[in-house]
Amino acid sequence: MAILGSLLDSPLPPWLLRFVKQTGRGINRFSMIRENENILLGISGGKDSLALALALSLRKRWLPISYNLSACLIHWLEYPLREDELSALKEYFSELEIPLNIINTKMYNDSFKGNFNCYLCSRNRKRILFQEAEKLGINKIALGHHLDDIIETTLINLCFRGNISTMLPVQSFFKGKMFIIRPLCEVKESTVNQVTERLHLPVSRNQCPFRDTNIRAKIKPVIRELVHLNKQAREHIYNAPYNVISEYLPSACNRIVSGIDL
Repeated sequence: MAILGSLLDSPLPPWLLRFVKQTGRGINRFSMIRENENILLGISGGKDSLALALALSLRKRWLPISYNLSACLIHWLEYPLREDELSALKEYFSELEIPLNIINTKMYNDSFKGNFNCYLCSRNRKRILFQEAEKLGINKIALGHHLDDIIETTLINLCFRGNISTMLPVQSFFKGKMFIIRPLCEVKESTVNQVTERLHLPVSRNQCPFRDTNIRAKIKPVIRELVHLNKQAREHIYNAPYNVISEYLPSACNRIVSGIDL
């Protein structure tokens, strides 16, 4: 990729520098990456994971700390990428100097017993990534979820599942044995789109069988309508879990009724 090669050896254009700095803002806010840590990137071949790999590779070139990156592409046998797509991905990660391991495996795990949905697919992907990380002696896995993914999750949980919860920028698993980090947590999807389009990154086809019918596809236009009402709607939804006013939640009401706050 000649365009990418020239970028790596010259000052970054302002629009790309903003993207990398926005990524760094999320990393620093949640203390995601520390000196000499080993990070495994979960790669799908889509725009988000490729942009994430680029941002983390570029940040390494000017940071006073060092960290090590490796990548794992989970290649579903039911929906295989074309040979030219796989070759382009290998070339891309070679330019970024990030080792890429491709794992060929089944999307429809036998344990699903014929059932399949977005949750089961995500759980299967995480299981494979955890296994790969453990094999490599790595305890942090970086995924390409961005700000829009996080606010979509918040609204889905609220509107479709009746609970107040969200997708965490740093999430602990197995009592702290493993962590998933989301360095793009404060980067908008539109920014990711701009980076991948302007740099012509080798984005692979979306192989998800539910890509046009899942809940996320249905919640996106709702978010766009909210942004028409308030330009800061995305940021407000993203920051809401960190600005909880406990006095106006049921737990406060229960304390009052029980006489604790009387």
